[in-house]
Amino acid sequence: MQIVSACSAFPKHYYSQEMLFSALRQYWGDRLAKPEILRRLHKSVGVDGRFLSLPLEAYPKLRGWGEANDHWIRTAQELGHCAISHAMTAAGLDVRDIGALFFTSVTGISSPSIDALLVNRMGLSPNIRRIPMFGLGCVAGAAGIARAADYVRAYPDQIAVILAVELCSLTLQREDMSMANLISSGLFGDGAAAVVVAGRECGLRGPKILDTRSVFYPETEEMMGWEVSEKGFRIVLSPEVPNLIQRQLGTDVDRFLADLGRSREDIGSWVLHTGGPKILQATAAALGLENGQLAASWDCLRRMGNLSSASVLIVLEEVMKNRRPKPGTLGLLAAMGPGFCSELVALEW
Repeated sequence: MQIVSACSAFPKHYYSQEMLFSALRQYWGDRLAKPEILRRLHKSVGVDGRFLSLPLEAYPKLRGWGEANDHWIRTAQELGHCAISHAMTAAGLDVRDIGALFFTSVTGISSPSIDALLVNRMGLSPNIRRIPMFGLGCVAGAAGIARAADYVRAYPDQIAVILAVELCSLTLQREDMSMANLISSGLFGDGAAAVVVAGRECGLRGPKILDTRSVFYPETEEMMGWEVSEKGFRIVLSPEVPNLIQRQLGTDVDRFLADLGRSREDIGSWVLHTGGPKILQATAAALGLENGQLAASWDCLRRMGNLSSASVLIVLEEVMKNRRPKPGTLGLLAAMGPGFCSELVALEW
C-alpha cells in the first residue's frame, strides 16, 4: 500500500490576519465588548493569513445557514474537483482509475453527498465505491488514509482517493461571542486536499503504509465538535484538549510502534495535524519532539491556518513535495479530533 500523491486546492480569496481582524471587528460591531481580546487571540494563533470561500464583504450579507451551506456545496465541488484532478495527474493516473472515493468534511452537508456530485461533474467511473464521512473533524484526514489503506489491502489492484474539503469560514456564528468562537475566527481557514492511495499490485511508488491504529477515548465527547441549531454549526472547543494530548498521545504512539517492533527514536519524519499553537506544543511535549521536527506543521499553520480534516493532508503534501525524507525512513502521520480520538499511520518513505 503506497501513498502516491497529495495535492491541495484553495479558494481564490486570501487575506492577511490583520485584514481579517479588521473585518471581524466590524462584523461583530457592538457585540464585541473588548476588541483588544480578539486582536490578542488573532496574534496568538501563529497564522499569517487564510483563504476564504467568499470575498470578505460577502459574509455580513449571508441570510442564514441555508445560504451559507449553498456556498459550501458549490465551493466544495470546485475545490474537490481541482484537488482530485491534480492528485491523479501527479500520480500519472486518469480520474476514471479511482476505485473508491472517501470524502470527508465537517463544515457543511449535502445529499447527494459531494462525492456523488463529483462523479457526475468529473466523469468518474459509474462503478466507483463512495464512502462519505461526516463528524470526524480534524482527525478525518488521517482516518481517511487509514480507511483507504483498509480498502486497497482488500483490493490490492485498486486506487483509492481521500478528499477532505473544509470551508470553516462558512460556519462562523455572528451571535456567538464565546471564547471558542473568537479563537476559531482567528485560527480556521478554507481549503481542500486529496491523497491517492494505491494497492500493492498497482506498481506505483510512494511512501508505504505499514500499519494504522485508531484510538478512542471514552467519555470525552464534550471536548470538541459542533452544537447544531437552526443557525448552523456552533463550535465546541474545550481548553482541556492540550492536556488530554499530553496525557495520552505519547503512550498511544509508543504502543503502536512497539507492535511494529519499533520505537519513537526510529521515527525520522513526522506528519502531524496543524491544530494550533497549544495543540502543536502539547504534541511536541507528549512525543518529546524538538529541533524543528514539527516544522512542516508549524509552517502550514502559519501560511493558511487550521483546515480541520484537510490540515494533515496538506502537511503530508508539504513533506512529499518539499521535505521528502530519505528512502527507508520511518515516518508517522497522525491527527486527533472529535470523539475524542486519534488516528495513527506508520509510513516507510
